[in-house]
Amino acid sequence: MTGKSDIIIAGGALNGLAAAVALGGAQLRRPLQVTVIDAKDPRGFSSSTFDGRASAITASARRMFEVLGVWSEIAPQAQAMQEIVVTDARPGAEARPVLLQFGEEEMRGKPSAHMVENRYLYGALLAAAAASPQIAFVTGRAAKNFQFGPGPAEATLDDGQTLKASLVVAADGRNSAARAAAHIDLVGWNYDQIGIVATVEHDLPHGGRAEEHFTPAGPFAILPLPGNRSSLVWTETKADAHLILALDDAGFLAELRRRFGDRLGEVRLLGGRYSYPLAMFVARELTGPRLALIGDAAHVVHPIAGLGFNLGLRDVAALAESVHDAFALGLDPGGDAVLERYSMWRRFDTVMTAVAMDGLNRLFANNNAALRLLRDAGLVAAGRSSKLKSFFVREAAGQTGDLPKLLRGERL
Repeated sequence: MTGKSDIIIAGGALNGLAAAVALGGAQLRRPLQVTVIDAKDPRGFSSSTFDGRASAITASARRMFEVLGVWSEIAPQAQAMQEIVVTDARPGAEARPVLLQFGEEEMRGKPSAHMVENRYLYGALLAAAAASPQIAFVTGRAAKNFQFGPGPAEATLDDGQTLKASLVVAADGRNSAARAAAHIDLVGWNYDQIGIVATVEHDLPHGGRAEEHFTPAGPFAILPLPGNRSSLVWTETKADAHLILALDDAGFLAELRRRFGDRLGEVRLLGGRYSYPLAMFVARELTGPRLALIGDAAHVVHPIAGLGFNLGLRDVAALAESVHDAFALGLDPGGDAVLERYSMWRRFDTVMTAVAMDGLNRLFANNNAALRLLRDAGLVAAGRSSKLKSFFVREAAGQTGDLPKLLRGERL
């Protein structure tokens, strides 16, 4: 059995669903025929027990979601970041010197980002994809093999079905089978760190304040969610993380409170705790014959600035514009010209972001007293410059660089 579409998307998680809506969604002028394949059922991704994570949706990403018709579903579950505070902290220490602070003046009354639990992002994107007659799902079956040209690309499923398309979009994560089939290598390394993710409830309102406390092991981020709740992204060395994760709930909460502080009153753990190995990897090439890599299949960066999903959305927006422009002219949406344009558009930003996040992690996650002193002095000086603070806010809002139309709020 065979099936033909314009685009095959390998992977139905956040980046894959976003790509499906950006390429074949009902809000587009000329939606393409898209087939999403995933060994799992994407409906399970919207469960609160799936991964426990939340994402910072930048101002430019919000505009993209507005154009694609999904922000209205997300907005009721989104918490605006009204203030961002960066401190130098050590677990249990009473003093946490503020290194950088961004408030209403720098943001000019407009939040640089909103925090949204991933389950709501999955739900909204899946609903938008399911509402389009141009988007089909093939789930519960894994892609066993990929063939990339010289004719149409082919994906053979484990039940023997073969799907064909002009282009395969690899959105199947850091262990991408599509990328491996194209013999595209990764460059990078694993960190001696693990990210612990949890959601907490606290007695006092956070006021939309996001905090990032830099400890010798890595950042401890407190990110505001609707209500008196916050999402925690807690970086520890592997050895310490394993010990912390092995504690019972009371012991785990005690360790969490040492780092959280008492500014928001009593803290209680909501739901489970999750952990993820941290790494920095970038694909040597973002494209191959009839193949484009997006999201974690193309790059894995440290969560120190919360840019992971937004970096994937930049991929989606650039690829969608490259494909739609070619399609509108009657050109092959998986042709060399499309792939070259996408690769050139995304290569520099991808590499520079990965390098910057790696550098920040190495700069902040250390116990070198002299380096900490110089680093802290530099950040305090930067915080006194209105121009630098304005630049940082625009970066945090995703408003710098050569933005694709979707991220500018323009329809494709």
